[in-house]
Amino acid sequence: MNLEKYKEEIEKYLLDQIPEKKPEKIYKPIRYILQNGGKRIRPILVLMSVQSFKGNPQDAMAAASALEIFHNFTLLHDDIMDKADMRRGKATVHKKWDENIAILSGDTMMILAYKMLEKYEGEIYKKLNSLLNKTAIEVCEGQQMDMDFEKASHIEVSSYLEMIRLKTAVLLGTALKFGGIIAGANSHDLEKIYSFGENLGIAFQIQDDYLDSFGDSKSFGKKIGGDIKDRKKTILFLESLKNLNPRDQQKLRELFNTDKKTDIFKEVIALYEKAGVPEIAKDWIKFYTSKAIDSLQETSMNQEYKKSWENFAGKLMHRNQ
Repeated sequence: MNLEKYKEEIEKYLLDQIPEKKPEKIYKPIRYILQNGGKRIRPILVLMSVQSFKGNPQDAMAAASALEIFHNFTLLHDDIMDKADMRRGKATVHKKWDENIAILSGDTMMILAYKMLEKYEGEIYKKLNSLLNKTAIEVCEGQQMDMDFEKASHIEVSSYLEMIRLKTAVLLGTALKFGGIIAGANSHDLEKIYSFGENLGIAFQIQDDYLDSFGDSKSFGKKIGGDIKDRKKTILFLESLKNLNPRDQQKLRELFNTDKKTDIFKEVIALYEKAGVPEIAKDWIKFYTSKAIDSLQETSMNQEYKKSWENFAGKLMHRNQ
């Protein structure tokens, strides 16, 4: 499976789907966010999945692009809600233009994503559309949970894991199931390949949490400490509260309640290390990666493709550990 080739094909196909027409203030921001970098993991997963189930990846270009446009729509609206100034090293859409333009461009992206699925017919279209509907609702639920957590005084680790499943992981599961649907995979394989993607997505997000505090900025691809600076209650924060003594628990809570302009990074990292959360986070990553591989092994795809997926998961989970 040639991932670089898939990425090149997606980049070209993707921008061909966005019309260059008036009103420019709808379509220019869409082209801007789609050209603003990104690894294209989700559409690549769609094409890889089609190939793994012996389908033709070219048949899945529309679905792969639809999912990428949908994903970027969620990022555009997330940036507005988070009041973020930068995305992938460049100004966010609402900063470069304004919030009203960003909202309308985002709405248009969501509609374009669904419109692209019209390239499919019959049962395939019905299954793709139904799955994207389910995923879209779950992503919104995950985003609301994430916003609720900002003001919550107590969050269970299980609730946090459910939030990242909804906000992040279901899109990876959907990408893989999209590919299976287009290739004509049976219901058992569709269930298992979705589970593979979903569990891998949870592991991926936990690893992101870990790397944001303990990674190397050059290898990780972004500045370290953003979650702590923004006072995000990631799994590192939650596991620390479970494992620290009452005095240190109170200290950690107080640090997260300080003004965001106050630099608390070193103090928080010291408490994270005292609580042993680097190893706890790695254990969670291993747990969900293992669950993902177990689901993969239950599919009927041949061993060569299973090995390719295992290698892909390994690379994804060893970005900087």
